[in-house]
Amino acid sequence: MTIDSHQHFWKYNAQTQDWINEEMSVIQRDFLPADLEPILKQNNIEGCVAVQADQSEVETDFLLALAEKNNFIKGVVGWVDLLADDVYERLEHYSEFGIIKGFRHIVQGESDSEFMLRPKFKNGITELGVYDFTYDILIYHFQLEQALNLVKLFPDQKFVVDHIAKPDIKSGEYAAWQTNIKKLALHQNVYCKISGMVTEGEWKDWKTSDFKIYLDTVVKAFGTDRLMYGSDWPVCLVAGTYEQQLNIVQEYFSSFTTLEKKKIMGANAVKFYQL
Repeated sequence: MTIDSHQHFWKYNAQTQDWINEEMSVIQRDFLPADLEPILKQNNIEGCVAVQADQSEVETDFLLALAEKNNFIKGVVGWVDLLADDVYERLEHYSEFGIIKGFRHIVQGESDSEFMLRPKFKNGITELGVYDFTYDILIYHFQLEQALNLVKLFPDQKFVVDHIAKPDIKSGEYAAWQTNIKKLALHQNVYCKISGMVTEGEWKDWKTSDFKIYLDTVVKAFGTDRLMYGSDWPVCLVAGTYEQQLNIVQEYFSSFTTLEKKKIMGANAVKFYQL
């Protein structure tokens, strides 16, 4: 099964989506399953994983409702307050819905450099394991050491790094990111999404070659068994079309074996999220 392992839906609200600035006006509108389904079909992608974009249980319930009505949504990565005293009860509630595969927190927006190492956050991660929920790590490249310290504490928790940990592709810098992503990849319970690259580069002026060193690095670090394709649609539209970001991945892996391509374009996501 071919899977887009990372995309979002929303009914646009300037307050809820306040991170969408005027430079990103192309995505200042609703994006719903009816918008994505034909795009996936045109590109021979059979299903997707819908990932939270707002930090509320209202968001989780919104994605859950969409998934119940649209069979091509194969899994949901929602949000719960992992720092809450009642996190166990909230996870117990969401464990009743098989379509919910895991959870995410927008750590890239947290100013505390030790956010993921707070006792309450670590307790939340512990509780994820009770229900075999996954955790998506959303960080910038300069937060990789914090992520590394977290995953060392949870060798049995299933983690996936979103957007290859957002290296500074625009500047072309990669040395520190490369060192730390390699360290993170040494932990076999950590996967990585090949997603979100175009929005870390020059939005209007990127070239496919801009991404080669970053792709080379994650392939060498994670191998082809722990990488998964994701579009980051509709956010990717600020830097091009769905097909353009997909083409970067397809072109890079064109010389890989059929089996390797199947893993990256779906099988690894199916295994990780139990789709």
